[in-house]
Amino acid sequence: MTAGSAEQPIRFEPEEPCPPPIALLVGFQGAALVLAPTVLNVAIAIRSAGLDDSHLTWSVFAAMVICAAITALQASQLRRFGAGHVVLTQPAAIFIAIMVATVSVAGLATFASLMIVCSFVQVALAWWLPTLRRIVTPTVSGTVTMLIAVSVLPIAFDSVGDLPADAPTAAGPTIAGVTLLASVIVTLRAGGRWRLVAPFISILAGCGVAAAFGVLDGGRIADAGWFGIPDLPDLSVDLTPGREFWVLLPSFAILTLVLGLKTISDGVVIQQGSRRRPRAIEFRQIQGMVSVNGIGMLFAGIAGTLPTMANSSFSLSLINLTGVAARRVGVGVAVVTLTLALFSKFTAVLLTIPGPVLGAYLMLAMGVLFVSGCQTVLREGIDSRRTLVVALAAALGLGLHGHPLTRDLFGDELGDLLGNGVTIGAIVAIGMTLLIEAMSIRSQRIEVTLDTASVPVIDEFLARLASRLGWDEASALRLRSAGEETLASLLSQDDDAEGSESPRLIIAARPQAKMVELEFVATTRHENIEDQLAFLTDEDAVPSVEDLSLRLLRFHASGVRHQKFHGVDIVTVQVKGSG
Repeated sequence: MTAGSAEQPIRFEPEEPCPPPIALLVGFQGAALVLAPTVLNVAIAIRSAGLDDSHLTWSVFAAMVICAAITALQASQLRRFGAGHVVLTQPAAIFIAIMVATVSVAGLATFASLMIVCSFVQVALAWWLPTLRRIVTPTVSGTVTMLIAVSVLPIAFDSVGDLPADAPTAAGPTIAGVTLLASVIVTLRAGGRWRLVAPFISILAGCGVAAAFGVLDGGRIADAGWFGIPDLPDLSVDLTPGREFWVLLPSFAILTLVLGLKTISDGVVIQQGSRRRPRAIEFRQIQGMVSVNGIGMLFAGIAGTLPTMANSSFSLSLINLTGVAARRVGVGVAVVTLTLALFSKFTAVLLTIPGPVLGAYLMLAMGVLFVSGCQTVLREGIDSRRTLVVALAAALGLGLHGHPLTRDLFGDELGDLLGNGVTIGAIVAIGMTLLIEAMSIRSQRIEVTLDTASVPVIDEFLARLASRLGWDEASALRLRSAGEETLASLLSQDDDAEGSESPRLIIAARPQAKMVELEFVATTRHENIEDQLAFLTDEDAVPSVEDLSLRLLRFHASGVRHQKFHGVDIVTVQVKGSG
């Protein structure tokens, strides 16, 4: 659904100039949205890891500065880096559990080294996205997301008891309960902009109860200056990785891939909500979005804080409520966030939030994350194969998380590191996906040049395929025609390509139940075929010779999807066969 159908029509699309005062005003609203999760996520991670107040103050400051920089970079779109859209950014809650475990076992220097290494994994994901799209699928990422939510919940419940030793026994549960209740009531009863400030209202309610119990400490606020940069704590990077580094690296790499896939999903949603009229997804901007998030991960590793992630819910809420999707808003958000980061007294106010309030916030956030993982799994539909992947990965991930069996197999130290349910579930999910791909019907492939001389070769290839499948003459003709018109559409895209050598075209045919999926992989330029087909839905348009192939393709194919990446185009055409 586009933003145009939401509360406000789109007044400014991403590429359209927006007056600076409007960009700054909307930017202030965007910064207010991500302020709470930015501070709370980092505070939960640092406190749970047992680091001192100097690390806490610095990590929150660094996270705000990094989020500001990444939001501005996402809006700028410099070459292959950036989304060119309003992408609100916050510290990734999915890394809280692994940061706590790593810092507790191996130290902050090892965590920094792992983050720096895995930042390049995320950039590599952006570059290799066309290749990895069939391995790290929505089923895999959704399953891992659910496991992450479950693994972080114990930290949330532990935070409920994070109070002074002389605090009443009922203080923690009461504070957390009131915080949750306030959040639920505001979310259900409020609408529009009031719903967006639900986290702040619930936090205020929880802090009020904490003050009534006498466990709200205002000393940090009194000691903090008004403006300035916090003192730099003892930060370092482990340049001689030990055994802990290599044991934890697979877990970090898998979480980084999941973070990259979530970024891809968020990018798709943000693109769809930033236009007055629906368009095909621009995957080159998605690649740029993932690459910039990798830069944010690099900065976070150096600064010793949580990595960044996009928040599509907040981004769409801001766009829907203001009608402004101009990329200049991203710069406005960055300016406001950076100013607040330098306002030390304001940051100190947020850092006085008691542990039970943080725990309640994290409980609700992880519940939402779990539902998000379920939605990701269901997005492509659920069949027996996907059900098996989710079932086995979830069973082993949840069952072996912290189980003594891992310590029996690998010893106490390695068993604690390897017995992470997220890592186990992710490995099982990816392994099952590879196994299903290997055991499925073999795809038929052909490689030709992208020119008219390849038409007879492609036609013969598709005719043999239809014959092997036992399709009747009408279905075979439909398959061959769809292949021919797809080739013609790609050729029309590449007419102005530089160079005399024709690019290569790889066609993969994957037979399915009563249908064949044709995948055309080539290097072309100019318009997206999906967008062109969308323009043809206007019946009053006068047909032309240029769009004849597109009209024929729409007639013969039951579905067409065009994904434009940097350096490669992938067109997927579905053709139904005989009944």
